Amino acid sequence: MTVQERQDKLVSYGKAPEQLRKALGDFPKEVWKYKPAPNRWSIHEIIIHLADAEANCYIRARRFVAEPGKAVMAYDQDSWAEKLGYHSQSADAALELFGLLRRMNHGLLKSVPQDVWDSHTVEHSEVGTMTLDQFLEIYDRHTPGHIRQMQENYRHWKEHRK
Repeated sequence: MTVQERQDKLVSYGKAPEQLRKALGDFPKEVWKYKPAPNRWSIHEIIIHLADAEANCYIRARRFVAEPGKAVMAYDQDSWAEKLGYHSQSADAALELFGLLRRMNHGLLKSVPQDVWDSHTVEHSEVGTMTLDQFLEIYDRHTPGHIRQMQENYRHWKEHRK
């Protein structure tokens, strides 16, 4: 990834909380707990997931900078949703947490010197060796991907409530 591509990704990454809040304004609250299928997440569950994912990102980003070469663990997101009772958690609190964590992570990543981008890696338990650029790419796509999932849920809800 070029320095300019990385800068563009960092700008995009930093805009995720604003993009999420804007997207959520398009969905009536009554839709937030609608599940298009038993094995699919509701908008509410996606919001909680985004906060949990960003909390994992918080630790992983710091591991990249402070402890390169160390392990980062995967987690079973579906198990977390089920066993942590995502539907009983506060979506509003999760949105606040997501925004705070993303701002913290964005601030850290913007401050990382070039030599760290060039040389630091971590060992992901499922992916293997991961570069900081790969990490940024994954997390930059994460929120927009879930916004598309929320939009699909809303379309499904509108089609099936008639």
